[in-house]
Amino acid sequence: MLTLLNLLSAIALLVWGTHVVRTGILRVYGSQLRHVLSHNMQNRFMAFGAGIGVTALVQSSNATALLATSFVAQGLMALPPALAIMLGADVGTALMARVLTLDLSWLSPLLIFLGVLLFLSRKQSRVGQVGRVAIGLGLIILALQLIVEATHPIMQSKGIDVLFGSLTGDLMLDALLGALFAMITYSSLAAVLLTATLAGADVISLSVAIGLVIGANIGSGILALINSSMQSAAGRRVALGSLLYKLIGLLLIAPVITPLVHWMDSVKMNPANLVISFHVGYNILRCLLMLPTLGIMSRLCTFLLPERQRDDGVATPRHLDKTALDTPSLALANAVRETLRIGDLIEQMLTHQLDVLRTGSVEAVQQIHKLDDDVDALHNAVKLYLARMPRDDLGAQDNRRWAEIIELAVNLEHAGDLIEQMVGKLHNRKRPRQHAFSDNGLNELSELHGQLQANLRLGLNVFLSGDRSSAKRLIREKREFRRRERDLAHAHVERLTQQVTQSIETSSLHLELIADMKRLNSLFCSSAYAVLENEDTGALAASEAEVEAQIQAMPVGQPEEQQRHSG
Repeated sequence: MLTLLNLLSAIALLVWGTHVVRTGILRVYGSQLRHVLSHNMQNRFMAFGAGIGVTALVQSSNATALLATSFVAQGLMALPPALAIMLGADVGTALMARVLTLDLSWLSPLLIFLGVLLFLSRKQSRVGQVGRVAIGLGLIILALQLIVEATHPIMQSKGIDVLFGSLTGDLMLDALLGALFAMITYSSLAAVLLTATLAGADVISLSVAIGLVIGANIGSGILALINSSMQSAAGRRVALGSLLYKLIGLLLIAPVITPLVHWMDSVKMNPANLVISFHVGYNILRCLLMLPTLGIMSRLCTFLLPERQRDDGVATPRHLDKTALDTPSLALANAVRETLRIGDLIEQMLTHQLDVLRTGSVEAVQQIHKLDDDVDALHNAVKLYLARMPRDDLGAQDNRRWAEIIELAVNLEHAGDLIEQMVGKLHNRKRPRQHAFSDNGLNELSELHGQLQANLRLGLNVFLSGDRSSAKRLIREKREFRRRERDLAHAHVERLTQQVTQSIETSSLHLELIADMKRLNSLFCSSAYAVLENEDTGALAASEAEVEAQIQAMPVGQPEEQQRHSG
């Protein structure tokens, strides 16, 4: 019983080590890996090489599959290069299996020792995450040694002959068991390494080991397909194509597996090395043969998984990939894209609001109500998505970005509610009485509304780029908007003194709309303050803060020329 427990704990340690390496690499270099994958799509060979490199770093083809499916689902990448990346990921896994089976026993304690020092001393920094990766690599090497030691007493057990005696070298049965093992361990790399170790200890025959290795490849493809189940049809096609390629490889090698095993038996090499060498050669040959068929496989996957028709109900998130939550840089990028989509909906609401202001269109009112429901739904989706992110290991910069996304999403949701309220005022208080704004009043409101839309677009650009010069420009536009709304309020009061009938009838509504636009503008310009925030004190730069204080202290009736001079 103790021997079996030792073996199971060693296997668990192997799986945990690969998990630690994968998460550590993705947290430190997730954005760089994302850049490598998304910018090496000029041809299939570059995509193939990118897949090899990224998978070799993260120790997991599943992690590479996560990135590729996310890109395709978001429309950032076409299907053929994504399939080439997945083929490269299979080769990358095989190459790392080859490296990890070398005699690296001396390296394990060194990696664990240095990794723990780095991680505990600088946990929240990039160096600390590099220490996490070192710990994971050390645990993988240590786990392989423990597996070898645990299998020695197991080999002497009579029950082991019965257990592995059922594996007679039948390729399909062995491949099925290998796929199940890869799915249980959540890592084809761990399954292949364990299979090679068992073969080296003469626990399983070479023919059984070959079948288990081929099955482990298929198991990783099934895992990728399961992980992509929450994606759009476009994202699931990547995982489906990868799985089909693995199944085709099984069918291609089945006719020659018996003579191949006989030949390998005659080679004077350790069985563990034979298994790993087969794994490398099989994946390289299979993937190179499949590269010319990317177009055909893309069309087949598109046929098997057609795009579903979108319903006309409340909007659903397009970019919030739940499988990316363990990769902070990727998850934050997804949340940014969805938040910008909310901004696009707010801009549409403003466009319809202008129609209501000018014509009193009932259809525009209905569209605004529908868009506000969409804004509320996407705001809740972004909020819950970010709440599910593991924030313990986020760096300072990622934590700030997390807060910026939340703040903008909340502000945009408030803006949507405010626009809906403004349209309700227009529809309920102006239309039933057939009152209309004066020509001058309508032109002034339309002009202020146009400035409001421009500030929204500039605010979204500042949020996306983080450019300080654009943020300062947005602050200036906010001051200009404040000056302009005061001028328009004064102009309206002047028309009241001139007894303009239309101005008198709509006076209360006119001033309320100006005040509401001022509130909207403040919400749209809030992204500038996050960019101009001082990292040490959390305050605005001195010059900007002083200008803001001057504006707050400025009398409302101050002449326009003096206000401009003060600004």
